[in-house]
Amino acid sequence: MKLIITICTVFLMSSFHIYAEEDTVHAHKYHKEQRLYYWEHLDSKCTVCGSGGTQSPINISKCKKRDLGSLEFSYRETPLKAINNGHTIKVEYERGSTVTIEREEFTLLEFHFHHPSEHKIRGKTYDMEIHFVHRSESKGFLSVVSVFINEGKHNVTIEPIWDNIFEGIDEKNQLVPLTINAEELLPDDRSYYYYYGSVTTPPCSEGVNWYIFKSPIEMSNTQIKKFETVIGFNARPVQPINYRLVFESK
Repeated sequence: MKLIITICTVFLMSSFHIYAEEDTVHAHKYHKEQRLYYWEHLDSKCTVCGSGGTQSPINISKCKKRDLGSLEFSYRETPLKAINNGHTIKVEYERGSTVTIEREEFTLLEFHFHHPSEHKIRGKTYDMEIHFVHRSESKGFLSVVSVFINEGKHNVTIEPIWDNIFEGIDEKNQLVPLTINAEELLPDDRSYYYYYGSVTTPPCSEGVNWYIFKSPIEMSNTQIKKFETVIGFNARPVQPINYRLVFESK
């Protein structure tokens, strides 16, 4: 884990404003045919979408096993505050829920969904993927925890989100009298992959530590189809790994 800490320190300045920048480019759309190459021309801040060397997502095909340590979650219930921004469903989280990684505490800011999964494991694509976005309050850099979703049993934690957010685009700050605990969307098996990458939407800012759980959770076919019908395809294609290493927890 010393390597991870070193990487975080080296790229601290470039990652400090990533979360603030991520919502500055709203007009991006997903087109399978165009492979999203045009993202780099959306805005002057987006050139890294095409030129960056540590872009996400990736296809994880080779990795090195390391004693990475556990991710210690301390998620609380939060009032359900969900947003349909036209290209995903995002749930904003009240401050106070954290994950601790190597004695560094990261605050959960929000989580959102992609269909199909953005990351692949040895070429395998999952039905969906959830990104839990965290920020270090002391240092500013981001850590994203990723959970794959397979079609299976009905997901009762997802149900109130799906029931209250598909009315229309840009339903910002929509509050419903319900609470949710994001820890219920994490798999029981907490083994994971780690690599260094970027956010997966414009402006594609780099400086993000990714923790990808190996075990997926489940959602029903009906729930997956509802997201597909309303939001549609919203997965960025996998990016070159280049010189990066991917680590797998023991």
